[in-house]
Amino acid sequence: MKITSLCENHLYSKAYSRGKRAATSAMAVHVLPDYKAKVLRKSHPQHITVNRVGLTVGKKIGKACVRSRVKRIMRAAYRQVVNECIVKTGFLIVIVAREAIIGMKSTELAEQLKKSFMRLDLIVGEEK
Repeated sequence: MKITSLCENHLYSKAYSRGKRAATSAMAVHVLPDYKAKVLRKSHPQHITVNRVGLTVGKKIGKACVRSRVKRIMRAAYRQVVNECIVKTGFLIVIVAREAIIGMKSTELAEQLKKSFMRLDLIVGEEK
């Protein structure tokens, strides 16, 4: 499954300022309804509504190779949550890494991400 990425800076800013927020020790998750979801649904090859996901890893986390590894782990954790649970679609999701994320496995991160999604009412059901 390919994750649709969030590319525009103004969407990150909107998610930070207007979106709901849930935080854990390793990350913070910002969620905002995507008002362009209907337009993007028409252009999607399968005509489905998707979430657009943005990953943010600051320089406090480490050098470039560490930040890239953290992003890979965050993507893997997001995929795991989406495959295990029924997640609502049509949202902008920004996941911000914190310093506690260094050295974590994707399964540990997936559990924290699932808890954050439950707090934000993004998970509809447990099993697919």
